[in-house]
Amino acid sequence: MCTGNCAKCLGGALIPLTVFGFLANILLFFPGGKVIDNNEHLSEEVWFFGGILGSGVLVLLPANLFLGLRESDCCRCCVSERCGNRFAMFASILFAVIGFLGAGYSFITSAFSIKKGPKCLMDNNEWGYPFHNGDYLSDKDLWSKCREPEHVISWNLTLFSILLIVAVMQMLLCAIQVVNGLLGTVCVDCQCCGCCRGYGRV
Repeated sequence: MCTGNCAKCLGGALIPLTVFGFLANILLFFPGGKVIDNNEHLSEEVWFFGGILGSGVLVLLPANLFLGLRESDCCRCCVSERCGNRFAMFASILFAVIGFLGAGYSFITSAFSIKKGPKCLMDNNEWGYPFHNGDYLSDKDLWSKCREPEHVISWNLTLFSILLIVAVMQMLLCAIQVVNGLLGTVCVDCQCCGCCRGYGRV
């Protein structure tokens, strides 16, 4: 498979992951699936936009670039005896790094939020963070410390876990594109891709 086609596959895989990141982050603004009266009662990490900015915009940019690289694969340029557009493949490496950092940002914010727990109305009728060092993850009895919003713990835990998994997959795909981009950059002869044999040359 040519490096351009490989990049296309990676870009196609990143697109739905960015959509999941967007949706998960948006749903976090509705704890327990309900509209909250005061935005100050939302967990701080929701406002970090890990899914919208990190796993969303910063990954969507390289994903679109990867999809466009299919026009620069080796089968398009055998007449010039080059294996794709070197500059385009090199640029894909830079964009893959940006995507990796964006997904990494989403991963860090999600992991931190899961460990910290959600912001909720506590037994003292104050809004805050009743959990410490992720203690609620191993002891479900502690969930009773959160009175409102209803089901906010399972809601936040599920969505931030989705963001965590999405970020890991995005980082993996971007890392693969870094390697793929390096191969496409150093490739000189069309035959190295194995997809242009028999193609007429000028």
